[in-house]
Amino acid sequence: MKFSMTLKMAARGYLEAVSALNSLQSNYANIMAIRKSGDRKNQMNIWEMQEWSRRIGYNVTEFDKLNVVHITGTKGKGSTAAFVASILAEYKIPKIGLYTSPHLKSVRERIRINGTPISEELFAQYFFEVWDKLESTQSDLNNFPHMVPNSKPGYFKYLTLLSFHIFLQEGCDCCVYEVGVGGEYDSTNIIQRPLACGVTQLGIDHTFILGDTIQEIAWNKGGIFKRQSPAFTVQNQPSAGLNVLEERARERGTELKEVPVYKAISEVKLGIEGEFQRTNASLAVALATQALASMYFLLSPVSTKDDARIPARVLQGLEKTRWDGRCQVLERGSITWYIDGAHTKESIEAASGWFAKRAKSSDKKKVLLFNQQSRDANALLSNLYDKTHAYATFDFIIFTTNVTWKTGDYSADLVSMNTSKEQVDNLEVQNSLAQKWVQLDGERCETHVTASIEEACGIIEKFQEPLDVFVTGSLHLVGGLLVVFDKA
Repeated sequence: MKFSMTLKMAARGYLEAVSALNSLQSNYANIMAIRKSGDRKNQMNIWEMQEWSRRIGYNVTEFDKLNVVHITGTKGKGSTAAFVASILAEYKIPKIGLYTSPHLKSVRERIRINGTPISEELFAQYFFEVWDKLESTQSDLNNFPHMVPNSKPGYFKYLTLLSFHIFLQEGCDCCVYEVGVGGEYDSTNIIQRPLACGVTQLGIDHTFILGDTIQEIAWNKGGIFKRQSPAFTVQNQPSAGLNVLEERARERGTELKEVPVYKAISEVKLGIEGEFQRTNASLAVALATQALASMYFLLSPVSTKDDARIPARVLQGLEKTRWDGRCQVLERGSITWYIDGAHTKESIEAASGWFAKRAKSSDKKKVLLFNQQSRDANALLSNLYDKTHAYATFDFIIFTTNVTWKTGDYSADLVSMNTSKEQVDNLEVQNSLAQKWVQLDGERCETHVTASIEEACGIIEKFQEPLDVFVTGSLHLVGGLLVVFDKA
């Protein structure tokens, strides 16, 4: 209660909104307790989101006005969402909303209109409109025992609520929503009548929430399918996972279509690098053209035949797509930075293959900047090594934390309470990674451990020669690095 009254009395701008939002993060101890208990997400998550929506003034049926394209998957769902939004923009739809996660530099990146993150002023205005409505309303504690007076939804749920509020208030005509985790019980899954649903490549991730097998994960992902809403997925899904997705589609009264890598896309220079992005771009074509046909911008969607004719404007949308932190190349002086926030087995293998292909023809010395604080970092490092060592031998490796600054502080938008402060302070993960690399590659290159991204960046930039630097393992690492670049 003290925190709420302080917010009302103080000036409430963007920094105050970010501070309030950060207070909604689950701390590390709570997350670990939930993992140990085996308490996975359940239907109550959806009921609570419906109740939070009611308390800020909406019936969930109103969200259907947003003409949603809903996207889930393990790898590539953010890139696919960016491709879809870019295609839609080529058809002059007045206002296109895009909701994605996580963010890189600013939380405002999660809520975009026409490709631009919402302004600080509007973010603060709408943030506190939602905050104040939740403060002034109550729930029936018999049905929602956790919703005690003045309680708020968690970080991601709050942002999901906020996105619906912003997109409706700003009059968005079509919105692309990336699922946070899973699908069935994800906070975005209160959408009832999406124009199209898509599932990107499946893999094993978030097992403490979604399950330990590809079948359990596919069941969760398939939870976004809705009656009579066309559903699409990529080709070459694991057969066990595909079978479950098809079964889920039948349960929900829709048909699941597999989208090939379109031949026409092979001739396009995609706005996001990486050969594997052609799979995501193809899925985006199917989703976007289905939405465009539903809104009568096209006579019919592009078919799911690999030789299908794709309209020129759709291809232009793919070429114009921009998505920082995914197969991104930055030239800074004599250093070429290859940046990808890959953090799953499948994505780290894809990103490592992309870097190896780009860097193998370069005679520059190679540097790896790596971290992953919450998943099995050693396993991801092994995946990276397997994909790169035959093509790109690293001369120098830095294992860093995700702390932004040498002072030990995070950038305000990048504060994280869901990792162990003790582990971070003691560089436990980083020292373990350094030891793991020696096991993988011997002592052929120099390894270094740093307590902050700023420190790591400073070490690299002191090299007096051209370098190729591969930055990967975490979107939080990538976001912090971009913040450090901005300051410089």
